[in-house]
Amino acid sequence: MSQTKAAAAASLQPDAELDITDVVCPMTFVKVKAALDDLDEGQILAVRLNDGEPVQNVPRSLKDEGHKVLKLSEAADGTYRLLVRRAPD
Repeated sequence: MSQTKAAAAASLQPDAELDITDVVCPMTFVKVKAALDDLDEGQILAVRLNDGEPVQNVPRSLKDEGHKVLKLSEAADGTYRLLVRRAPD
């Protein structure tokens, strides 16, 4: 792995993690927003969420709030992992 790729991978290490697989919409976004509020600007939150409404709505709502969605990937168990960088206040 090149130094650039290694640095990029390291920069995506989450500062906090949140599992919302047991939460239903619209509380999925509320829980993620509250977790982001606990972070400092630029920190990264990793969110584990279900397919369907959560994976469709949460990333879009976060973008609408000004946060940066860094990565969304599907896990082997059918859930998704979302990495989001907290925006400035």
